[in-house]
Amino acid sequence: MIRIVCVVGARPNFVKIAPLVRHIKEEWSDTFEATLVHTGQHYDEKLSQVFFEELHIPQPDVNLGVGSGTATRQIAEIMQRFEEVLLWKKPDRVVVVGDVNSTLAAALATEKMGIPLAHVEAGLRSFDRAMPEETNRVLTDRLSDLLFATEESAVQNLLNEGVEKDRIFWVGNLMIDALISHAQEAERSTILNQMNVAPRQYALVTLHRPSNVDTPEGIGRILRILSGVEKQTRVLFPIHPRTRGRMEEFGLASEIRALQNLTLCEPVGYLDFIRLMRDAKMVLTDSGGIQEETTALGIPCLTLRENTERPVTITEGTNLLTGTDPERVLAAVIDILEGRGKRGKIPTLWDGQAARRIVRVLQGQSTRREPSQEVPLSTTLPRS
Repeated sequence: MIRIVCVVGARPNFVKIAPLVRHIKEEWSDTFEATLVHTGQHYDEKLSQVFFEELHIPQPDVNLGVGSGTATRQIAEIMQRFEEVLLWKKPDRVVVVGDVNSTLAAALATEKMGIPLAHVEAGLRSFDRAMPEETNRVLTDRLSDLLFATEESAVQNLLNEGVEKDRIFWVGNLMIDALISHAQEAERSTILNQMNVAPRQYALVTLHRPSNVDTPEGIGRILRILSGVEKQTRVLFPIHPRTRGRMEEFGLASEIRALQNLTLCEPVGYLDFIRLMRDAKMVLTDSGGIQEETTALGIPCLTLRENTERPVTITEGTNLLTGTDPERVLAAVIDILEGRGKRGKIPTLWDGQAARRIVRVLQGQSTRREPSQEVPLSTTLPRS
């Protein structure tokens, strides 16, 4: 029996871990003893519990309950509490996903305990060290023994950084596994009726990154963008608690509420959000995962950032990197409304089978610190 510990902590992690945990429990329960650890980084109902319910994730075996705090304090607290779990469970391998503080904290604690580490979504790079997620990604990859990549650029990034190719596996995208497996449930969502919108008659907005919301200047640009967009089409904005708090702090909450064609609402659950994305005319976001989901759904996506760690969504998908210049964003919005929006294709291996590929690799690996030679990179890459 192979003992593994899977770690989640924030909303994107829940979506990524769900297909993996489900596949292990349904098809590999005689091979793996899996423990699910929730750090508690996201702990409120809308950002945590509802995702466990809708994604059919078993309740965590352990909840570290760290809550909010500065990044340094949060990471330190997770490391201390997670170390106790590692001493208790003595796993053969730890699996971390994504790029949040919980990912790095669990990776550091795992390394200090000398336990092999697997990183799902390895190799993604924005090359912008001002982004906290970039630091988390780079350091987690440096600590990992097995690196599971979602796209070819991630594989190349890791090779460029000197990672041995037999530790890298191009496996596809767990976000897309989740999207495909929950498509029928999302179809039954009544969120469009609740919002009083018709398919393809609205733009969906989601914004939360510090560069966009943590300064009066950043929020001001976002407000000008939304003011321009809502003059062209209906706008739905499920607002992140961080973004709402900053708007109130900077005295701009009343201005955004005054936009007559824009609807603010609380964050919605996974199934409702998938339905909103699927039926949107376009999505404006600064989220990494949403760039991927819109590409898989074939929905035009405008990313309000200067860079992206998911370039395949641009080179092959429906994503356009606009930055936050209001004129540039509005021009892209009008292009979409007039039928000139970007059309893309679904990237290689985004086929709903990433969890199967990951488990196959985990099953074939020994628990030695030395990288196993059993499943080399060349066997995981599709042939052209």
